[in-house]
Amino acid sequence: MRRRSISTATTLAVLLSSVAIVAGTAGPAAADSAKVLPVRSFGDLLVDGAHRRVYLSDPTSGKIVVTDYAGAVKATLTGLTGVSGLALSEDSGQVYAAVTGGQRIVSVETATYTQTASYPVGVAPGELEVVDGKVWFAHDADFGSLDVSGAEPVVQLAQRGDVTFYGADGMLAADPAVPGVLVAGGGGTLAVYDLTSEGAVLRVKGSMNTAVKQLDLTPDGSQVLTSWAGSNSGYGLGAYSTADLGTLTGYPIDPYPNAVQVAPDGSVAGGSDSSYDPDVHIHRPGDPVPVREYDFPNTGNSSGGDLLVDGGLAWAPDSSRVFAVSANTYGTYTLRVLTDPTKELPTLKVSAPSSAERAKPLTVTGKLTSRTRIPAGTSLRVVRKDLESPDGKTLPSVTTRSDGTFSFTDTPPAGGKVTYKVWYAGDATHASALGYDSVAVSRKATSLTLNNNGKLYSYGKDVKFTAHLGTTYKNRTVAIYVDPFGADKPKKLLKQAKVNSYGNLSVLVDMKRDTTVSAVFTGDARYAPKTVKSTAFARAKVSTSVAKHYKTGKIGSTTYYYFRKSTDPVFTTTMNYYQGRHQRFQLQVYYQGTWYDAGYEYFALAPNGQSVVRLEAPGQSGVRARMRSSYINGSSGDTVNSTTHGAWKYMAFTN
Repeated sequence: MRRRSISTATTLAVLLSSVAIVAGTAGPAAADSAKVLPVRSFGDLLVDGAHRRVYLSDPTSGKIVVTDYAGAVKATLTGLTGVSGLALSEDSGQVYAAVTGGQRIVSVETATYTQTASYPVGVAPGELEVVDGKVWFAHDADFGSLDVSGAEPVVQLAQRGDVTFYGADGMLAADPAVPGVLVAGGGGTLAVYDLTSEGAVLRVKGSMNTAVKQLDLTPDGSQVLTSWAGSNSGYGLGAYSTADLGTLTGYPIDPYPNAVQVAPDGSVAGGSDSSYDPDVHIHRPGDPVPVREYDFPNTGNSSGGDLLVDGGLAWAPDSSRVFAVSANTYGTYTLRVLTDPTKELPTLKVSAPSSAERAKPLTVTGKLTSRTRIPAGTSLRVVRKDLESPDGKTLPSVTTRSDGTFSFTDTPPAGGKVTYKVWYAGDATHASALGYDSVAVSRKATSLTLNNNGKLYSYGKDVKFTAHLGTTYKNRTVAIYVDPFGADKPKKLLKQAKVNSYGNLSVLVDMKRDTTVSAVFTGDARYAPKTVKSTAFARAKVSTSVAKHYKTGKIGSTTYYYFRKSTDPVFTTTMNYYQGRHQRFQLQVYYQGTWYDAGYEYFALAPNGQSVVRLEAPGQSGVRARMRSSYINGSSGDTVNSTTHGAWKYMAFTN
């Protein structure tokens, strides 16, 4: 089902890339990645290390999807009804695929993704393995072989011998490092065959748990691993000796085991159908404690994570990655690339003081830990990131003590948030690790002022606001924001620039509403940020015109509008509009030398800002009255202007 051999050219490339990593800048390991697959089902998973390609079969759609190591689709092969098992030729030149719908095995050239041959086998083939040039395939609770080395292909069926595999889903396992050996299983039966003769010769048979989902053979040929340890020994990967199929110590993992694959170096990847536990478990050979575990996120609509599909694991031939296929509750399949699977994942903790004084020494401590102790004297890279060095400044490296602890002293030149990052580059058995912590370093306070606070201005007056900045280190920039009252006018930046030689920066504000002006200094490496505000107030624009009078004239120094005693005066008030705004119409009557209030009423403004009020005529002559329109902050329906009274309009009624 997969080929672990790797070409000389590929081996050289891997070695060269490893050298580059060691010589380069230390940093975190390559991140795991995930790509959604354009498939409707899962059949098998195969890695071609020579071309750095991943093959996935989709029986439901009848296709094979080919991706690169990052999961990007490079080719799609269609028309392969029920395609399931996959295997790679010994020279990595061909991928063989079991096409159950056509009872055939097809061959695909790995360089061009072109189908080169189709071999009828007379049965519906399932799992595939390539052993010593022959393609072995499971079929009908049995297995057979396809030999394409001669002038004509040769198919041999029913090679199980004196073994009964109950059920149709037969499983096969082989390893390129173990020539002439094939493992077959199914229905609770396990068998090892010798393929050195013309056909398959039974070497030993035994039993296994009927719930086994996958088999694999270790590269030293000594063990068969299964994806179920058995109900008596709990969940895990069962191990059996290939000599007599006696039970050996396996690898305990979470419920429910559904995949097992062994890397060329003997590392074991076990999979489990686990919603709330890790899905992939990596073990060093013979070690029951996993060196790494991977837990899939939830991309569906369940409470648990995505699930590993049965048999959905495969190693990269250089053991640098494990490829896993998961499915969510929507039926979406994802290819997950798990990096550095054979390396322990260390923990690097960094602890800095919560606060410190600028230009004074501080001490940072930390600890590097892992399952297996990392040697004392391990070098760690240290970088300080602050306002003076936003991209980071490399500090002298620090080394670990025998217990993994370390410490270093630094004198931060800049104030504000200072972050110390510490990197462990990793080694052959440990992945890289990063730890960091931040400290609040003190800064001086500067002065920042803004004029005009509390002042009241006429509607529409251009008012000059001036911010004054005191002593700073390097930053001499101030930003001035204007925030008019009212939800319809958001706060906006009016000007941002360096102050002049006197420390001043000015803006003009058109005062049509009460307005808060803010001056902001963002700080620098030695002086703390500061913000000041000035709230100034603007009157409303109020004017009133009079209609229906027959003349104007003065009584004393006051201009009056003259009306006939039976004519209703009409007053049109114009005001700057705001949604929901009302004007207050106030009336007073003159009697024996004194003005007396006759009441007031609020009238809504139209969207054009006007309000027309008709005053009922008194019906008698000699009456003198006056009115005015006002905007009253709060009572007029809003609070965006300051209270403003319009001019009195005087009326005299005659015969």
